[in-house]
Amino acid sequence: MPDELEPSVVTDFQGRMTYGGYLQLDRLLSAQVPLSQPPHHDEMLFIIQHQTTELWFKLLLHELRAAVRHVQADDLEPSFKILARVKHIQAQLVNQWSVLATLTPSEYGEFRHVLGPASGFQSPQYRLVEFILGNKDARMLQVHRQSPADHAQLEAALRAPSLYDEFLRHLARRGMPIPREVLERDLSGPPPRHPGLIAVFKQIYEDPTHSWDAYEMCEKLVDVDEQFAIWRFRHVKVVQRIIGSKRGTGGTAGYDYLKQLVDLTFFPDLWSVRTELRG
Repeated sequence: MPDELEPSVVTDFQGRMTYGGYLQLDRLLSAQVPLSQPPHHDEMLFIIQHQTTELWFKLLLHELRAAVRHVQADDLEPSFKILARVKHIQAQLVNQWSVLATLTPSEYGEFRHVLGPASGFQSPQYRLVEFILGNKDARMLQVHRQSPADHAQLEAALRAPSLYDEFLRHLARRGMPIPREVLERDLSGPPPRHPGLIAVFKQIYEDPTHSWDAYEMCEKLVDVDEQFAIWRFRHVKVVQRIIGSKRGTGGTAGYDYLKQLVDLTFFPDLWSVRTELRG
């Protein structure tokens, strides 16, 4: 190894952008504040796990909103790259669970009490992701009453078309027979299940060359849906491993609540159509 740095290496940052400045590392790395006294070693893991999850959620929202805009503009192809990225972000979220799974029940028990009623159930970003993908439930707004800004953002997302709704509207504009009752439905509810949609998706899948971009969009949506199911499964198993069947800190039934969500699908008719296809 040379004794000196290469001459081209920048060492004078007077009035210039630095790595730490660009990333605001002073703010980012000061945000981990364990509350246990004395600080329990494993609380840092718990905090960083959830903070990084929220950062990935922020990026998911950034990408999904862009995908919605492209579909609204009847330009599906740019959304393929975006949804491929979303799938990789989801893979990072799935892999993170293996780190939290190293937390044993006795270790978590040493600091769980400092959370009080705080829980991931209260994450406004996670709920926004679910709403944008179509899993809407107006009851969830109650959890966010204490934050008017979060409540307003979630209420707007509840009333707005989801990514799936926008895709169905796009298909209708292309002349595909999307049922009127689907297009005019109450957008604040869960995704539609309709035999007319299965018929449209069946046509797309059985003749992909006729509507290749719609065919590709269907598969990209299924990718996202599948990754979320895997994320939920890893979530429920890690919770079971660490706290068993205890209630969650936010008041849910914990493991019993989470395991009900594993089979939830954002785009039900994109799964149902597979049973109807030839072969």
